[in-house]
Amino acid sequence: MATEYLPPTLEATAEEPTLFDGTTRLYMAYACPFAQRVWITRNYKGLQDKIKLVPLNLQNKPAWYKEKVYPENKVPALEHDGKIIGDSLDLIKYVDTNFEGPSLLPNDSDKKKFFEELLSHTDKFVGMLFATIKGDSTTEAGNAFDHLEHALTKYDGPFLLGDDFSLADIAFITFVERFQIYLSEVFKYDITEGRPKLTAWIEAVNKIDAYTQTKKTDPKELVELYKKIFSAQK
Repeated sequence: MATEYLPPTLEATAEEPTLFDGTTRLYMAYACPFAQRVWITRNYKGLQDKIKLVPLNLQNKPAWYKEKVYPENKVPALEHDGKIIGDSLDLIKYVDTNFEGPSLLPNDSDKKKFFEELLSHTDKFVGMLFATIKGDSTTEAGNAFDHLEHALTKYDGPFLLGDDFSLADIAFITFVERFQIYLSEVFKYDITEGRPKLTAWIEAVNKIDAYTQTKKTDPKELVELYKKIFSAQK
């Protein structure tokens, strides 16, 4: 698969695009795990020519983004059909349902039900991971990854819903990617040790081009950013 040209990040002084001109735009940030979820979904469905990336500098966003695009002033946000839609979990389902390309959800009703159960757990999962940064123990993160290991035993196959890569994998992988780095660097903690299903899952997801194209996290920058954010909150 050819490497996509990635547009430069927009700073505060950037001119606003011609909004609602029929162009579908994904407002995002290359380093944001929430935005990465939607970026992966877009790429997997082959929508690189249909959904334009509009990367923003989250520390120095253009004023027009909050004023005219998305009052919540967060990413990701999708401009489509004359409206703006936010929230990464809503957006991955929206893109999968409303655009062409291979489906990222199975037809099986049991798997769809399990997918919704997994999605309802993502906020708790992410919270447990970030609790590790705020404290001095890997206990919370370990519990989070144990839960994921258990979830991966429900179906045969390397992915959360079995043999096929799906929105369920997309919902979790962007945070697993970052915390595998952070926990290894800061705590010397290997999230895959004693978790064979998690190990196989990470390996399988890393063979998906739509995902690897979005891996823009610099390990050193990530660790410093998380340390800075949470030291300020203590």
